[in-house]
Amino acid sequence: MNWGTKLVLGMAAFMLFIIGMVTYMFKNHDKDALVEEDYYEKGINYDKEYEAETNTLQDDAAPIIKLSETQLILQLKDSADYQLTLMRPSAAAKDIKSSGKTQGDTNLIIIDATTLAKGLWSLKIEWQANGKHYQFKKDIMI
Repeated sequence: MNWGTKLVLGMAAFMLFIIGMVTYMFKNHDKDALVEEDYYEKGINYDKEYEAETNTLQDDAAPIIKLSETQLILQLKDSADYQLTLMRPSAAAKDIKSSGKTQGDTNLIIIDATTLAKGLWSLKIEWQANGKHYQFKKDIMI
């Protein structure tokens, strides 16, 4: 085998490698946890998010977070309707979303922590109370 044949075989192997990588990337596109589907819409609505976080700081309405062996407990300042998102940075399939109304006179949100994997979680809670929108984000270890 002369050098011309080796060169052509090398180029063919490299082209097959590139085609394989492109196919793999397109095949796994939907499983990427770093890409959000509504990225541009979130950018447009960022002012509302900023206002909600500002309301949380100005009204000193940040939730109190307590973690026990079996429960994650969040206590809000006032009774509210909420949307809670617990995101697992390592696996988007494990993300948890819930919504509802706070429980009892102490305005609690209770989540079963026995179903949550150990490690880092990103907590995001949005709620509406007294005619204002609030938002709070924090990374927590479980």
